[in-house]
Amino acid sequence: MKTKIIVSACLLGENCKYSGGNNKDEKVIALSQDFELIPVCPECFGGLPIPREPSEIKDGRVYSKSGKDLTDQFLTGAEHTLYIAQEKNCPAALLKENSPSCGFGKIYDGTFSGALCDGNGITADLLNKNGIAVFGESKVDKLVFLYK
Repeated sequence: MKTKIIVSACLLGENCKYSGGNNKDEKVIALSQDFELIPVCPECFGGLPIPREPSEIKDGRVYSKSGKDLTDQFLTGAEHTLYIAQEKNCPAALLKENSPSCGFGKIYDGTFSGALCDGNGITADLLNKNGIAVFGESKVDKLVFLYK
């Protein structure tokens, strides 16, 4: 039986990115040879539309570019993603880097300038705090090495 891992749906080519597009990554898709991929989009799970304004974290809260506080929607999406990960016994998650939901280690700094800062997205942080290893798409090789 293949190990199950949570994967940001946008990395698998699903058009759920804030812009309505995706972040399709062939290296991530190729993981399906060795893993059962469980696609998730925490922002969609939180009830946010596609497309939607970009959002970033500032002072521990998530705001859209126009200043609307979306923290509750991001928390709802994170909790739904954690539930799926636990239900499916996923030891790891491969998530979209820099995202206010899925970024791990680095996220956009809340100024909408493209600048990064140290920090985690809402979902990545919740998964990590609940014992699920979180990897960004640039760390595919590390995930394969640890879980294959």
